[in-house]
Amino acid sequence: MSDLAAALRESRGFAHKRDIGDAVGALGAQAVGTGDDTAAIPDGDGWLLFAIEGFVADFVATMPWFAGWCGVMVNVSDIAAMGGRPVAVVDAVWSRGAEGSAQVMAGMAAASERYGVPVVGGHSNHRASESQLAVAIVGRAKRLLTSFDARPGHDLVMAIDLRGAYQEPHPYWNAATEAPGERLRGDLDLLPAIAEAGLCGAAKDISMAGAVGTALMLLECSRVGAVIDVDAIPRPPGVPLARWLLSFPSFGFVLSVPPEHTGEVLARFAARGIAAAVVGGVDDSQRVTLRSGPDEAGLWDLRSTPFILPGGPAHA
Repeated sequence: MSDLAAALRESRGFAHKRDIGDAVGALGAQAVGTGDDTAAIPDGDGWLLFAIEGFVADFVATMPWFAGWCGVMVNVSDIAAMGGRPVAVVDAVWSRGAEGSAQVMAGMAAASERYGVPVVGGHSNHRASESQLAVAIVGRAKRLLTSFDARPGHDLVMAIDLRGAYQEPHPYWNAATEAPGERLRGDLDLLPAIAEAGLCGAAKDISMAGAVGTALMLLECSRVGAVIDVDAIPRPPGVPLARWLLSFPSFGFVLSVPPEHTGEVLARFAARGIAAAVVGGVDDSQRVTLRSGPDEAGLWDLRSTPFILPGGPAHA
């Protein structure tokens, strides 16, 4: 376990998430709610949700169609993780000539149609030195799921769509591009339905930090800890554990669930063919420990070393 914990700490996904702390420090008091998957603004009888995703240049250059698809996919996942439903996206694309962005736009258009989320505007620059992509989204929630409401005594649940394959040789587990739109939309609607039924306290979508790294971010924001049973994390047959824990699934969520609701939450995912399991229990330790059988190793001590939020979460 100690080798696995060290590999996670030293991974690119963890490093990218730790960069969030630099932005938080620069913004200071303006970074209200930092650590959540979207900004959430009270609006009438619900919440207006805003999010944006940027993509590293090597990903856009080597996988332009899939990068365009992901521009929509990761944003709708962020909205779902907050208990919301997407409304529309806008994009910003830089490339060397119009042909340089054609595949990016094609992937974005395909995802827009499949997820039922229109692209309503954006910005383009065909005179850039390299390909770049950023996509922003707006959505609405009736009842929020946040990163700040995991509580000691909750069950830590992970739900991942295993009906896919890797975009080799990359760490992207793709269970989306070949799936029918009706299934994709119905699967995402599980999260707002769970929120509106009051079944879940907190949630995040699994990002490039992987399943454990995403759980670490959630626990940090809520000022809690957990022992995570890595063997219980839903995983495709034949995929090595170390690779899986550094993978980015197209549909994957970490949830903090009151134990009296855990059975109902697991049943809702199972009814749609999505693997879900309790992988640990939330406690008040502010330490995250990995467990496999009798073997344990400390991953992170949030009391002494912040992960993404220096000085603690800036949540109002």
